[in-house]
Amino acid sequence: MEPITTTIVAAIALGASHGLKDTAAEAVKDSWAAMKNFIQDRYKDNEDVTDAVDYAIKKPAAKSRQQELSKALENAGADKNQELVQLAEKLLAAAVKEQSGSEETVRHIVNQQVNGDDNIFSGTGNVTARR
Repeated sequence: MEPITTTIVAAIALGASHGLKDTAAEAVKDSWAAMKNFIQDRYKDNEDVTDAVDYAIKKPAAKSRQQELSKALENAGADKNQELVQLAEKLLAAAVKEQSGSEETVRHIVNQQVNGDDNIFSGTGNVTARR
């Protein structure tokens, strides 16, 4: 996976895992809803993307679903969509803030969701909570 696509997939996995829980902070829920709505609107005519997102949301930790989502996003050029990248980073930043500002904690959560790779954020810059 390309680093930017990895960030988007990680945000989707994290959002699906944590953003829908009652205990999630409002910022995480709001960021997750904004990202999901953007994808559904922007890629509504691309069934590969919308189906892959829906499929990944059902089991966000499943590697095969993440890989399918990554491929669909790359084929749709989502890694070049700056608004989507910003929404993914905003969701990850909200998760950082929810976890007491610990980027390492969120990195661990995302790595569990995506692929166990400690370098998931490499090439995408630092994810920090914006206050």
